[in-house]
Amino acid sequence: MSKQTLKNINTPIFPFTAIVGQEEMKLALELNVIDPKIGGVMIMGDRGTGKSTTIRAIADLLPKIEVIKDDPFNRHPNEEAFQRFETEFIKIPMVDLPLGATEDRVCGTIDIEKALTEGIKAFEPGLLAKANRGILYVDEVNLLDDHLVDILLDSAASGWNTVEREGISIRHPAQFVLVGSGNPEEGELRPQLLDRFGMHAEIKTVKDPDLRVKIVEERTLFDLDPYKWVNKYKDQQELLKQKIINAQNLLNTVELSYEFRIKISKVCSELNVDGLRGDIVTNRAAKAYAAYQGKKIVEIEDIQKIIILCLRHRLRKDPLESIDSGYKVKKKFEDIFEIV
Repeated sequence: MSKQTLKNINTPIFPFTAIVGQEEMKLALELNVIDPKIGGVMIMGDRGTGKSTTIRAIADLLPKIEVIKDDPFNRHPNEEAFQRFETEFIKIPMVDLPLGATEDRVCGTIDIEKALTEGIKAFEPGLLAKANRGILYVDEVNLLDDHLVDILLDSAASGWNTVEREGISIRHPAQFVLVGSGNPEEGELRPQLLDRFGMHAEIKTVKDPDLRVKIVEERTLFDLDPYKWVNKYKDQQELLKQKIINAQNLLNTVELSYEFRIKISKVCSELNVDGLRGDIVTNRAAKAYAAYQGKKIVEIEDIQKIIILCLRHRLRKDPLESIDSGYKVKKKFEDIFEIV
């Protein structure tokens, strides 16, 4: 059976616009897609709450990207060196990082023997190469080796992956939205690592019986006839896709006043947030949310909508402490922004 035939019989992805509830998680993913420099999102919540379904759905929703044909790094043909290369359009890469992955599997390997005998840099790309210009999803990131989490966060922040073996060094682009998920019952990430994620979304099992029934019905109907179900949401999917594209195009023109920037930094300072990452992420997320609303100027309600997602995971100093639900951030925001 040909590769093309296999592609054609793939079951459709559950539509993003069909997902009921979990607004925090959906918003955090949308904002990271609008501005990947926000720094990814950590999603913590109960098992069976649709974390992986939602992440796959946002990747499926996004427009295709132009890449150099058969390039292992999904590079854009705009770079001068690649302008004469044949190109193709592919779906946004969505890469799952398995829990047992080794450093070589993640970063890639260099064939030392080939390099020494043939004098060429024989590089076997890893998952970071595959995820370039896409989404890298790590389920149960809180159970992943700290060393690997460090590598992922460094690459996500710098946009590059460097592999060094026996004096040979290879560097390639690795720009991706890092999405981690986990169940807090199995342990939290260390505060130093948690702080490196741009946003933190908390999801809980839906308690409302009517909503639970609706979620079960949606999933059952999708499983019975996925093609018909996807078609039902086609218009909503297109509208949301266009809204995200418009926000991406508008983002660089959005303005955040000096007064608001001062107040954001005051919130961070009075909450004893270490470093300046909290200030930077809140500024970026506020602009992304304003762009998502089609606005060129950030208003108080835009900051109010995103500030808990950006700051609550930065308050935990002790690894044994639990993450604040957002009450402290909300209270401090209302005091400083004088919300009655």
